[in-house]
Amino acid sequence: MIALIGLPGSGKSTVGRQLARRLAMPFVDSDHVIEARLGCSIRAFFEREGEERFRDIESQALDELTQGEPCVLSTGGGSVLRPENRAVLHQRSRVIYLRSSPEEVFRRVKHDRARPLLQVDDPMQKLRDLYKVRDPLYRETAHFVIETGRPSVATLVNMIQMQLELSAP
Repeated sequence: MIALIGLPGSGKSTVGRQLARRLAMPFVDSDHVIEARLGCSIRAFFEREGEERFRDIESQALDELTQGEPCVLSTGGGSVLRPENRAVLHQRSRVIYLRSSPEEVFRRVKHDRARPLLQVDDPMQKLRDLYKVRDPLYRETAHFVIETGRPSVATLVNMIQMQLELSAP
């Protein structure tokens, strides 16, 4: 099991799909699994039920997914907020933190209206605040940190594959 963590917009789903294809493994996006269970978008559920209730469902989904078939798992940006999620991910998978600066993320997703996170007065400040809180948690959870910078998706996949091969038992 390989899990990708990082800020929303850091490339977890895009890189994850390519990595899964390269490694001939299934790709699973935890947010899509959660939305299928909820029967609505995470954004709608968040607005209706609140963050705490969403995090409960997210924790349950991560626990189940990390005990399932080996896959490349893309996680939600806030999945590391709960200590139990960090433990489950670190113990049951090889965790790769796709580290992107708030500026990089903003450049990638500034026109994406589907991201509730950025529908605020100052999305750049929101990303900086998230980074400040989450970067230490991502680092604590990760086995590897990959700087996303400006490399292509293919280059990032190569970098991850090399790290995985170098660390294989």
